[in-house]
Amino acid sequence: MSLLLIAASPSARSRSGALLGAAAERLQHLGLTPQTLRLRELPAQALLHADFKNEAIQQAQQAVAEARVIVLATPIYKAAYSGLLKVFLDLLPQDGLKGKAVWSLASGGSLAHLLALDYALLPVLTALGARAHIDSVYATDGQISQSSDGDYRVGDEITRRLSLGAAQLFEHLPQPAAVLAHD
Repeated sequence: MSLLLIAASPSARSRSGALLGAAAERLQHLGLTPQTLRLRELPAQALLHADFKNEAIQQAQQAVAEARVIVLATPIYKAAYSGLLKVFLDLLPQDGLKGKAVWSLASGGSLAHLLALDYALLPVLTALGARAHIDSVYATDGQISQSSDGDYRVGDEITRRLSLGAAQLFEHLPQPAAVLAHD
């Protein structure tokens, strides 16, 4: 099963990155092995100029194309998902998520931006052809604490919601018999 995690924060250490890491742990407990795409590591010039010939951009697009399941994590800024994620999604073909299950995770300063996932990101994912949307997980700054070493730690309530989301995602995976029937 091809599982792709997409980190859409421009920061190396971030609350949305902590969400993605915690989700990855839950998915690994279910026997899934994810691959991670960190959008901040893609060349900015190629992203901003939609350079489809750039090797790193092509590899990122290929990773999305090969994935059956995508988990993406983004910070919410001013009631919208990250510009980095927007630029990347713009590089995908119109049906770039066709038939894929997508699970969205986000972090934001307050509950005021909670609906950004449903009203800003979900329509884009649907337009790109995502077939199943796993219940998103939104966490506020207060639900993801920062330790003295600068790392972020996901709180118990968010951990519980990530476990539920991982189980829901697992239910959307093709069953082994169904996979064999299509081979």
